[in-house]
This record gives sequence, structure tokens and C-alpha cells, in this order.
Amino acid sequence: MEQGPVPESGPGGGPGCSGVDPRGDPFLRTRYAIPPRPVTFLRRERLTRHLDRALTTPLTIVNGAAGAGKTLLVADWAAGLGRPVAWFTTDAEELRPGVFWAYVLQALRAAGVPVPAAVGSPADPGRVDEALLNRLAAELSGPMTAGRPAILVLDEFDRVAAPDTAAQLDFVLRHAGPGLRLVVASRTEPLLPLHRYRAAGELTEIRDAELAFTAREAGELLGRHGLSLPAAVTDALVDRTRGWAAGLRLCALAARESPDPETYLKEFEAGQSTVADFLLAEVLDIQPPGTQDLLLRVSVLERFCPGLANALTGRSDAGAVLASLHHRNAFVQHLGHSWYRLHPLFGEILRAHLEVRRPGLAPELHRRAARWLKAAGFLPETLVHGAAAGDWEFAADALVGDLAVGQLFTGLRSAGLGDLFSRMPSGATGPAPELVRAARDLARGDLERGPVHLERAGKLLAGDAGDVLGREGGESPEGDREAALLCWALLEVFAARLTGAPARAERAVRLAGELRGAVPVGLLDRHPELTALLLAHLGSTRLWAGRFEDARTVLTAAVAGPGGASTALPREDALAQLALIDQLNGWPGRAEHKASQALAETARYSLPGPPGTGLERLVLAAVAVDRDELDRARELLDEAATPAPAAHAPHAPADPADPCVPADPVARAARAVVTARLLLARGKPHAALRAADGTTRPDGTAALAAAEASSPWLRGHAALATAAAHLAGGRPDAAAEALREVPLDQPACVVEAARMQLAAGRPKAAAGLLDALRCASRTGPGVSVRAALVRARSGHLAGDPATAHRWLTVALRGARHEHLRRPFVEAGPWIGPLLDTDPLRGLAAGWLVTGSADVPPPGAEEPVKELLEELSGRERDVLRRLARMMTTEEIAADLYVSVNTVKTHLRNIYRKLDVNRRADAVRRARALRLL
Repeated sequence: MEQGPVPESGPGGGPGCSGVDPRGDPFLRTRYAIPPRPVTFLRRERLTRHLDRALTTPLTIVNGAAGAGKTLLVADWAAGLGRPVAWFTTDAEELRPGVFWAYVLQALRAAGVPVPAAVGSPADPGRVDEALLNRLAAELSGPMTAGRPAILVLDEFDRVAAPDTAAQLDFVLRHAGPGLRLVVASRTEPLLPLHRYRAAGELTEIRDAELAFTAREAGELLGRHGLSLPAAVTDALVDRTRGWAAGLRLCALAARESPDPETYLKEFEAGQSTVADFLLAEVLDIQPPGTQDLLLRVSVLERFCPGLANALTGRSDAGAVLASLHHRNAFVQHLGHSWYRLHPLFGEILRAHLEVRRPGLAPELHRRAARWLKAAGFLPETLVHGAAAGDWEFAADALVGDLAVGQLFTGLRSAGLGDLFSRMPSGATGPAPELVRAARDLARGDLERGPVHLERAGKLLAGDAGDVLGREGGESPEGDREAALLCWALLEVFAARLTGAPARAERAVRLAGELRGAVPVGLLDRHPELTALLLAHLGSTRLWAGRFEDARTVLTAAVAGPGGASTALPREDALAQLALIDQLNGWPGRAEHKASQALAETARYSLPGPPGTGLERLVLAAVAVDRDELDRARELLDEAATPAPAAHAPHAPADPADPCVPADPVARAARAVVTARLLLARGKPHAALRAADGTTRPDGTAALAAAEASSPWLRGHAALATAAAHLAGGRPDAAAEALREVPLDQPACVVEAARMQLAAGRPKAAAGLLDALRCASRTGPGVSVRAALVRARSGHLAGDPATAHRWLTVALRGARHEHLRRPFVEAGPWIGPLLDTDPLRGLAAGWLVTGSADVPPPGAEEPVKELLEELSGRERDVLRRLARMMTTEEIAADLYVSVNTVKTHLRNIYRKLDVNRRADAVRRARALRLL
């Protein structure tokens, strides 16, 4: 390659020149020729347009890994310019400066650039005279290139290792001015002062990421190979190869030879493919043995840093090696902050190659990685590598020791953790594996296996689960069990919730309180979901026990705790329970607001699974029944019955016997009560009676009967639904018997019992109940309106119209803002004539009865036209609030959307209902039974 002095002529062929003559090189033509493109080559316009900037900047860098498509991209661009391009492929190792410049001069002349013989030629292969470089730069900046700069492409420039050569190239480029445009294609970052060109705006750059094929481009490339594949297959291939050009081409060639190309591209083994041959030859085998060993060992990792790489290799210089590999585009990608990862396909091939070179080493590498990652505080990766090593006790200990068991319930990582530990064999023993098994089973609502594992964990931790719970205040456990005991306490509270055992929950929470100060400082702060879950579960057990205010205290604390995605599901859960308390206390508007907040809580963080598939929708269904929106109530009940794909919220796990029934007894009870009320409103007393008896399993046993403690509010509301069903079925004696179960310390139940006593013809009993009632300060219009209607009905039956009018006025005023229509419907036909009198007519107009300004007078109704188009669910939500006379701003705040979004919904509603005003929309919606 390197020629000795030639006395008569040099590369320019001029007389009197001497120097290195490259013309005798047998590869001369290929070195200076623009490489041909294969017939399957795909011209990518986005890249060629980017390369066009090379005509306006002195320097252009095309930098990418082996097989990234650098050469073909530049060759295609150069061939399409319609003008000569000097091309030099520096494909020789250790190209010394004198030889390099001899080749550059010859490339320029071969492309027709008139480089005079006076420029000269290097006389020494190892060096080049500075005067020659000055003459060359002067010629390029002179008249011969005026308005038409020479374009020089240096391909495979990464083979030019001499720093002097790069400095000389920079010198010529700077002094040639607008007469030279240099394009460098290289695997590595060239030693040119790129920062200076970049700062001056004189650099065009195309990097590895831009060279990667997009899914659309990959589809076109596969098509050029005769392959027509579904978009999903192409997308998966692009994801697997990261759009690497050579990988895509090699896969396409191999798939073309396969009888089933689609299956091949889905399932091909990277380690046994032409892609593997390419990468092993072009990337791995050219590395020193120590670097090859490092690459093979880190292939078991998703990402790695120098410290982790050193732990796997036993060396101490991994940082410099990794930086060099990244700099040389050796398929080691820098993630920032000294973290790296392998190209996915390269990683696959290396893992397969590791098994060939070092069979059986992978588990030990995973074990070392797990321990390093645990010490460094990277829990998710610790668990993955502990499981990959088969060290399940270590993985479970890491999860429990970090107080991360709550993540099995909080949506962020619940599915991944559940899948990971579902592979844990029965041979893994100890408190931590049993706790993880208990958490996994309880998260699925499995009340057969979950409590068994929880009991085993308790016995292993303290000799007996009862001893753990029997600790007195001030006696804190010591040793390494604190974190495990705290996780045990959390699961114990959850198990108590699912089994309706308030006392058990209170004992476990007391233990958790004792343990909080014993765990390492900051550990609980890293896991706010644990405290949020404890409070939400405790609140549920107190709600079940009818201790509404005690429940409200802890549930409010859960909602007010740290925000963020990790606590979104417990906060949603707590908001839903607070909504239920408001509904039970007679505040449907507050209940609706909190239930809507609950729905928005997890949707805000795009957590997996549909948000709010449980209690909040049941509460909204109860509100809909109160407002006599029965179709809406049915929709919400159906939505609440849709099982989530995984246990994302405490009320979401389903009964294994019936996946549409929540495992949480509070949600079961709410569903039973709301279903019974809806069925009664639909005129189906027998079905309501069955629902009131409790949600039943397919075998006919009561699903709520398994609760360890009865729920007074459930007992009361179930008794009321039963009594109402008997009354509707013409069985007053059975109704009276059912009413004996109604607890007299719940105002809502007492008022309903009084209404039924009155309906059964027992006015004195009804009056006695109301007179003895001590209305709590937190009782809302859902209770007071019903109480006023009972007294109005009593006055009407007693022939006292003044009393009837007075109490009916109270009821209308209390119900108007909340749009509580159902109590008036249930009151019976006696109320109709009274509502047609002043001033009651005005109080009822627009929301309860016809005859208002937004409802045409009798006889003036036009035939009801069918809907132009069905309303969406959100449009129905807006319409219902429109009927409640809420402003646009109030609707936006209530639905947690912008005012503009509400206005858009309103326009759609007007269009679909074929109206122009709010009042007309409400009137037409009622005529169509949309409200």
C-alpha cells in the first residue's frame, strides 16, 4: 500500500514531482469509487434531505455502528447530486499520514478536481510536509472551486488512528474555506474538533439514532425483499432490532428463504442467525479477550454501570472499557449518568454465545448482579436478577425488607411483581416467601390460600401469629424482623378487611404503629403506599362496623397523604369509601363529587386497568337511583361488575367463585343494597328481595355470611330493602317483621322505616320513630327530605293540608339542589295534586314535574323525534349536570375537565338533540327518557 519515492512523477502525473504513489494499489478503483447500492436499497428521503445540508457546512459527520447504513446512505446521496464527488474508503489499518494524503490527493484528482502538480505529493509515508497542506488549502480556496466547492467523502474514517492526520485534515478544511466540503462516515467519533464546528454552526450531523429505520421505512424495506407482512410483525421487528439497518436486511433475507416468513420474523433465534454471524465477526471478535469477556458477562443485564460491570467481571477498569466501546459505536449505548445498555439484538446474541463459551455461568452472574443492585438500592432489578438466579429466598427477602410488599396492590408494578413471584417454587421457605405468597393471593382476592400463607408467615416470625398480635404498647420487636412484621401487619389488615373483621384490623394497626419507629429511617418515606394502604384498609373495616366518623378520620388522612402514582390507588379507594359514607348519611351531591374524584385519581396516572371499577361506581349508581335516573344506575352497576384484569385496587379483586362480585365485603354490601333499590324502582320486588338477602354465589350460599363481624349499616339497609320488597308484594306482616332488624341509631334507616310503617297503615308507629329520631349533624338532604315527606304524608292522611303543605315545602327545598326525585316517586300518587298548587308548583318546576318554563304546557308537545346520534357517556354526564342547572364552570369543576371541553360537549349535545338552548336540551332529553 505504501509506495517509495518516485522521482519522475506523483499522483498528479506531473513532471518533477516525487512522493508516495497510490496508483499501483490493486484496490485503487474500489477505494475511489462510490459504492453501488443493492437492488433492495431503500432511499430514505428524510436522511438525504438532511445530508443536503452538507453542501452548506464545511464538515458533515455520519456516525453510527457497524451495519447502520452509513456508507450506502452517503453513496446514494452522492450519486444523486449530479456532480463529481471525491470518494476515498479508508479501509486499511494504520493508514499513516503520508499515505493518507497521497490517497486524498488522488481521490480529488480522480473526481476531476483540478489539483495542480505544483501542490506536490508526500515524500514520506509516515509524515506530510506542512507546506504541501498549505498549497492544497490555497488551491481549494482559489478560483478553481469558486462557487462550486469540492466535495470529499472519507468513508470508514474510524480506521484512521493517527491524531496527526485528523489535525492536518482540520487545518486543510479550515483554510480551504468555502472551497471544500468534507463528509466523514465513521463508526467512532472522529478526532476532529467537532465542538468548534458545532458552536459555529458549521457542522451537519447524522447519528446512530437518526440512521435507525422507522416502522414505515422498515415495512418498505421488507417489501423490497418481496415480503408483505402485518404492521404488528414489522413493529416488533423494528423494536427488536432498534431499526438497525443491517439487522433488518439480514432478517429480511433469511425470512425470504423461510416457508413462513411471518413466523420466522416473530420467533427467530438471534443467536443462531446470520445477524449473529455479522455481529460476532464485526463487533465481538475484533475486541481484546478481556473486553469480549466483559461484553458476554454484562449481556445478562438490562442496563449496567462500571461498578456493576466490575462486580460481574472482577476487574476494576470497566468504566474506561465501556466508554471506549460506546465511543466506537460497538453496540453499547450510553443512557446517561454512567449507565449503559447493549443493543437488544446484540444482547440476545451475546447471551446465547455466553451459554456456548461459559455454560452454567449465567445464574452466578445474575446472583452477583442481584447482590450488587440490592446494596445500591435498585430494588426492581434486584428482584429480577434474584429470580433469574433461582434465589427466591433472596428475592422475597429483598422485597419484604424494603417494605415494598404494598406494590403488589398499587397498580404501578403489581402485575409485574405478581407474574415474577408466580414462578416462585414451593420449596422456597421462610417468612419472606410466605409473606409474598400471602400478598399475591390476597391481591387476587383468594381468601382460601392467602390467609393460610399469612398465618404461616406469622408463626415463622413470632412462633405464633397470636403472639405477634398480643404485643402490648411500648414493646417493640428487635432484630431483623421489623420490616417483615410491618409487612405482615399490612397484610393482616387487608385480610381483616376482606373477611369483615374490624377488631382484627385494629390489633394489626396497633402493631404497625409500634413498628414504625423500629424500621430504618427513611424506609417508610420511600414507600408512602404502605401507610396509605393501611389507612384505607382500616377505614374500610370501620365503615363495615358502622363507625362512620372513625372511618372518615383515617380515610381522610389517606387522601391527604403524599400524592403521586404510588398512592393513587389507595387514595382512590379512600375517596370511594368517603363517597359511600356521604351517600349513607344522605349527601348524594357530596358522594357524587368524591366518587368522581376517585375515578379521576387513577386515570390521572394512566395506571393499568380501568380506574374505578368498584365502589365509586356503586356509589354513583346509588346517587342515580336517588335522582330516578334508573337507566344510568343500571349502566353504572354493569360497569362496576366488570372485573379488572388484575388486582389493582383493594375493592377490585373478585370472588374466585364469581369474578363479577367484589371480594371486599363493603363493596359487596353496597352492590347488594343498590341492586335491591334499583329492582324495587323497576317494580321487581321478588328480584329485589333476593338481592337484599346478600350477594349470593352460584351455589346459593350468602357471600357476605363469611364476614367475622356483622355490619350494622348493611343489616339496616338490607332489612329496609327486604321490608320494601314485602310491602310491594302485598305482605305487610312480613314487612313489619323485617323492620324489626332496622337499627335505631342510623337516621337514614329510621326515616325509611317510618316511611314503610306509614305505607303499611301504621301512622302512630311512623310518628313514634320520627319523634324519637335524633338527627345527626352530618345527616343530609337524602335523609331530611324523606323525613319531611313522611310527615307531609302523615298530615295528608290526618286531613291537615297545612301540615302537608308545610312539610312538602321543606322536602322540595331540600331536594331541589340535589335533584332527589326518587323520594317523591316513592311517596305515591297522593303527592301529585299537592304539587299542582302554589307555591309548590314553582318549587317543583323544571326538575320534578312538567309545566315549567322549559316544559311546554299540556297539549302543546310536539311529536318526539329520534336522536340524530347517540350521546357519549361524557355527554350524558354533562347533560345530567345541565338538568341540575349547574353553570358551565361548575360542570367543568365537577367533572375535572376544562371549561372549553364542557363547551365542546354542549355543542355536541345541542347538535345531537337538535336544539339550540340549554332548557330545550333538558326538555328534549326528558322526552327521550335520557334523564
